[in-house]
Amino acid sequence: MSDHFRVGWAEVDITPEQPALLSGMFHARLSEGVLEPLCATAWVLESAGENSVIVSCDLLAISEELRDAVRAKLGHFVDELDPMHVLIHATHTHTGPETRFPSPLAAHTALGVGVELEYMPVEAYVDFAAGRIAQAIADAWNKREPAGIAYGIGSAVLGRNRRWVNHNGVSAKYGLVPPVTDTFNHVEGYEDHSLQLIATYDRNGGLTGIVINVPCPSQLSESEFSVSADYWHEVRLELRRRFGERLYILPQCSAAGELCPFPLFENEAYERMRMLKAQSARQEIASRIAAELSVLLPSIGQAIEFAPILRHRITRIDLPVNRLSEADAANAEREAERLRTVYEEELEKLEHDPKKERWYVAASAAYRQMHWNKNVANRYEHQKRNRTLPVELHMLRLGDVAIASNPFELYVDYGIQIKVRSPAVQTFLVQLAGGGTYLPSPKSVKGGGYGSIPANNPAGAEAGEQLVDKTVQTLREIWADG
Repeated sequence: MSDHFRVGWAEVDITPEQPALLSGMFHARLSEGVLEPLCATAWVLESAGENSVIVSCDLLAISEELRDAVRAKLGHFVDELDPMHVLIHATHTHTGPETRFPSPLAAHTALGVGVELEYMPVEAYVDFAAGRIAQAIADAWNKREPAGIAYGIGSAVLGRNRRWVNHNGVSAKYGLVPPVTDTFNHVEGYEDHSLQLIATYDRNGGLTGIVINVPCPSQLSESEFSVSADYWHEVRLELRRRFGERLYILPQCSAAGELCPFPLFENEAYERMRMLKAQSARQEIASRIAAELSVLLPSIGQAIEFAPILRHRITRIDLPVNRLSEADAANAEREAERLRTVYEEELEKLEHDPKKERWYVAASAAYRQMHWNKNVANRYEHQKRNRTLPVELHMLRLGDVAIASNPFELYVDYGIQIKVRSPAVQTFLVQLAGGGTYLPSPKSVKGGGYGSIPANNPAGAEAGEQLVDKTVQTLREIWADG
């Protein structure tokens, strides 16, 4: 048994210590309490002079500011690690603090509030979380011990496609309710129900940690006004109940840009069954994951590797921007002006009406949508000079397993293309290793609708094709190196 391959684990609480703005909706949501703590889980790998760090966070996305702050702070805790070898990704919970800074070129919803609210500044939360995450990485590094890994794949129905197409070929996200149901033609795209697993073991074969990769964002509680880890909280509870209270759990969201954890149709029937089972939607997801792991773990435990190859390569690629037209900019300017009127009307209401619970919601929604549209026009002007979008990709080889990251909410078609062409036995795709925004498929762009229009997408279908090609090319180079 080799002692050259070593693994370390750590988990840290990144729950804000004061009210914070929650991310993921156009309207502002000020946190009103904490339903469950937010976790960051750090996994450190070392072999023959090569090292790698993967961190999963109960957040919507990982802004460049948060990523860079973690890397900068890491040097205060440990010297041996290359900060660039730190891959940080999010589970896409909509009930975690915002980490993205407002920008005149942003295609996301972190665009200020538009009213006076007291909350933890985004900069302050990023600094707080970065310190906690850097400390967790250092703790995992200092606790690394000789280890083995095993891997496997199963299935669990978690993520469902949320986009549908009508008889005229027009796509929409959600909203499949009467009377529009009469116009329904088909669900737009594929659903990936794979569940991929990496397990780590100590030298005696004891289970120490698991990496769970599923194509399903963590947004069942997306409308809550309280801090929550969403369904991964229930998953942690159930897995530790079954497999050990000290088990480390690192969740990953695979390519799932158009998927969500609830059904597009038959909602009433599913809700009835959950009531009959006395089970919440979050508990149902936890039970499905736990049931599949109960099958997979005994099987993969027969094939533990104690000296797997470890390679970690960071690639930067300039993707073509999703070109906006003059008409796109003009339409967005008109919509911004319309929303300015709505925003001013909401402010006037607040002057004459007493402030009620969540009084700021309507005004903040108009304000953010106004600036979201203004940013379309800003991006149009910016693209006249800058026609590329730089992104950072991480590619790992761990034995016969590949791990490949991207910063987007990557549509499923691209993920399947990478898996099909990858040289690995299993390929773990990790989306939201960055600030997010959708990267839609060509057929989705054709149908339009939120998530697949230029205002949503700094990078479009051409960029998706280049991302796939670069990912596959880099993985093949890593495998060719042995």
